[in-house]
Amino acid sequence: MEKHSKIYIAGHRGMVGSAILRKLQKEGYKNFVLKTSKELDLRNQEAVLAFFAVEKPDYVFLAAAKVGGIVANNTYRADFLYENLAIQNSIIHASYLNDVKKLMFLGSSCIYPKLAPQPLKEEYLLTGLLEQTNEPYAIAKIAGIKMCEAYRAQYGCDFISVMPTNLYGPNDNYDLQNSHVLPAMIRKFHEAKEKGVKEVILWGSGSPMREFLHADDLAAACIYLMDNYSEAELINVGTGVDVTIKELANTVKDIVGFEGEIIWDSSKPDGTPRKLMDVSKLHSKGWKHTIDLSDGITLAYQDFLDNHANLRL
Repeated sequence: MEKHSKIYIAGHRGMVGSAILRKLQKEGYKNFVLKTSKELDLRNQEAVLAFFAVEKPDYVFLAAAKVGGIVANNTYRADFLYENLAIQNSIIHASYLNDVKKLMFLGSSCIYPKLAPQPLKEEYLLTGLLEQTNEPYAIAKIAGIKMCEAYRAQYGCDFISVMPTNLYGPNDNYDLQNSHVLPAMIRKFHEAKEKGVKEVILWGSGSPMREFLHADDLAAACIYLMDNYSEAELINVGTGVDVTIKELANTVKDIVGFEGEIIWDSSKPDGTPRKLMDVSKLHSKGWKHTIDLSDGITLAYQDFLDNHANLRL
């Protein structure tokens, strides 16, 4: 990318998109085309085609998606499938029609089979059954990967797919009805501390293992890959290090300063037993993360205090 290149970030107000925008701005890029969901409904293919025909972006970061945790994924199964497919279809096809130089599609580690060998290698895609609770979202993301591959094969488009591990950071979602595990823990422990509650109930057994990457690290990886990666195969982005949910909870508890007890509700689902990304391919391309988990959670909690602590259901 050149500093004057016109860059479209789909989903620029979300956690991932906003992190990419901040990083690009910090590096001196200034020519952005940005639209909120109210200004441009990405599910509306006609509107997206018209937008691309007028703006003609050079580079596209496809970070827009309907996202959520286990509850949201399992409750709104049709919405997660339909809306994500519609967004992807509109943007990928419009990018082809309008000669976008390069598009990056951002997926999710949930694309891999529930019981795939660990760590998760890129070639494990479509080798087994998906985790049932987020299958619709995973299927949509797999379709996006295959669209990028197909447009590359048929039309020669430089469309690449990046699969991040579990993310957290500024502009995360702290709504307990549809947030992911780490921001939900931050909010639960914070509100328990503020109210003087003596215990916090968390879902599951605490035994599943998860890997977490700060959104600012993902943004750095995305920009690096946009400049240095042009292969058909998807590429994982993560830390290559995971922790149990119980270990995560204890770390968040300590950083927030909650002094009560953690109660594990084993009647609730755990989800996939383990999701650790194999990032050897990413490392071989010359990029590694820089923010460790404890420091990252400290940054995330400060963002919560600054921007989200007044949330109430």
